[in-house]
Formats: sequence, C-alpha cells, structure tokens
Amino acid sequence: MASSSASLLHYSSTLPAAFSPPQLLRRGRGLPPPPQQLDLRPIRRSSRGLSLAASAAASPDVEEEPSPSPQPPDESALSAVAESVAVLKAAAKTRKVPATEVLSALGKIKKAKLDTSAFFSTLGGTESPGRTWMLIFTAQGRLEKGSYFPVTAVQRFDAAGKRIENGVYLGPVGSLTFEGRLSWKKKKILAFVFERLRLKVGPLGPLEIGLGAASEEEPGTKDPFFVWFYVDEEIAVAQGRGGGVAFWCRCQRVP
Repeated sequence: MASSSASLLHYSSTLPAAFSPPQLLRRGRGLPPPPQQLDLRPIRRSSRGLSLAASAAASPDVEEEPSPSPQPPDESALSAVAESVAVLKAAAKTRKVPATEVLSALGKIKKAKLDTSAFFSTLGGTESPGRTWMLIFTAQGRLEKGSYFPVTAVQRFDAAGKRIENGVYLGPVGSLTFEGRLSWKKKKILAFVFERLRLKVGPLGPLEIGLGAASEEEPGTKDPFFVWFYVDEEIAVAQGRGGGVAFWCRCQRVP
C-alpha cells in the first residue's frame, strides 16, 4: 500500500471469502467484479497495525541532503526495464505470472536508476483528489520471496493537496482506511503521516478515529516513506522504509 501500503499493507490473508478483488487497468480475463467502493474500469493509456501499504513496501533511513543526479542507464539497462515493465503489467492483469518472474522484474527495475523527475505528478496527478493505485504484489527487501497481495488494497496519492489515503476494501462487509498528509523529497521519496482512520461495517456509516494531534509539520524520512523506482500511467514500483518492495496498478475510484 507504514508499504496504501500506497495512497503501500500488512493485513491478514484470512479475510472473508466474500471479498472480490477488482478488475485491473487493462481489460483482462478471469477477474471478478470490484467492490462497490471501487470502479476499476480500464484506463486508456496516454502516455496495508495502523499503516496499510506502507509496512509491506517500506528502505533504510534516507538522508535529507540533496543527492547527485544519477547517471542515465545504458541501452541494455533500458531494454531490461522495458521487458520487466511488460512482465509486471501482465502480472497486474492476470495475477498468473510466476512470482519468480515478478521478483526478477522488480530487481531489474530497482537497479536501473531511472529519471524520477516526473514520478510525483504521474503518481499523484496535478489536481485533487489525486490518483488511486491498487497494490498487486509485495516482496521482501532482497527480493528472495514475494506474493500477490490477497485482498483489495488501494492507495490514493494527491500531489496537489499533499494527502495520502490507504484503504482495504471488503465489498459489502466493509472497509478500513487511513488518511494523512505526505511530502515529496529528493525527487523520489514520498514520506507520510497518518492522521485518522475510518472504519465502515456493512451499511453503517463510517466510524472516524483521530490518530494523534494534527500537525502542520511536513513528513520526513524519520516517518514512514516510499522510495520510488518506477512510475508510469499504469504501474508503479517502490520500496518502503522497512525494506519491502511492492508494485501497484493504476485504478479508478468512484468519488
């Protein structure tokens, strides 16, 4: 989805069988319909405790000093990234790509050191309420093990409003979401702090609980964060503060 987890998640896999994961971005086959809270219709290509996705995909502490611009990857590295992105998109659509292949693809993308200048606007859009992303796969830090995430977990990143929301959705059973503020640092680090949670059970209205006093202080790398390695209009790959790596697929949410 503090790794969502994105706006990524350490929820138990022993959740009600009534849960149905939603459709993904592209038109795939064999996927059940989404819960009522989500509308995951295909997006035409133009171009997860308290924290959800953050704990499943959370890297070692990062210093605040500006980092030097990375050297652009060579042609062979770019080719490997393109092949790896194709693997991840197929995995997001079908959930049938073997975990070993997904882990290999994540490793190649992580090592590529791509240009990150457009990541934030692609991840969080240019207008509120931002963009939503569904957690697809989580892996341990060294990418030795990993699996498809078993429930519907969605993160919303709002670049304009600097807000984040992590949610686990169980269809008619209910949902659990966390909301807070975020900041973008060093062109690739998204730090965040959750301020409140909302619990919805069945047809009852959501119960809202505050998570400490509100603050205007900008989240930093002492807080939960994600380091982003790849973001395009369909998928995103990141590592969280705890070392876990994950990837998400872009989805749409009913306002």
